[in-house]
Amino acid sequence: MGTSRKQRERQNRKIRSNASFELNIDYSLGEKIMNMVDISDKPEVFREATAQGTIKLKPRTIQLIKKDKIEKGNPLYTAKIAGILAAKKTSTLIPLCHFLPLTNVDVNVKITDKSTITVTATVKTKAQTGVEMEALVATTTGLLTVWDMTKQYEKDKKGQYPSTMIEKIIVVEKIKKRR
Repeated sequence: MGTSRKQRERQNRKIRSNASFELNIDYSLGEKIMNMVDISDKPEVFREATAQGTIKLKPRTIQLIKKDKIEKGNPLYTAKIAGILAAKKTSTLIPLCHFLPLTNVDVNVKITDKSTITVTATVKTKAQTGVEMEALVATTTGLLTVWDMTKQYEKDKKGQYPSTMIEKIIVVEKIKKRR
């Protein structure tokens, strides 16, 4: 039979991480709840991934960006820096993601129409596993940075964001080859 709620509660363990928060793990679900994939036997090869996403903003906000009138500064430049920094921190943010020695991170942030900004991140490495997560984290962080820097212009009278949206975050390309 299954375990009772009281038994599961007793089996739950609180684990302190170095990030100073508690993680409750229910061991009643079985021993193998999660694990990092062992890549020890995989060869190091050149890997590259490109991810892309968009943020929809009010046309008025796009005009303010073009005129360099955003109070916090230039969101396009700041999103580029934020994306690069985020790619380098991916293994800290995604629990089971391997730490990788990145050889290049290129983040491109551009206005693509009257209400859209597109962030594209390409990440390269020579490693035993791919860099899709790093490219996705760079792209997403760039988009969130644009939102943060422009949110005061995006709010409606109720303080909500009815038209602001991040969308279409995808891996555009993944390359794996020996050089």
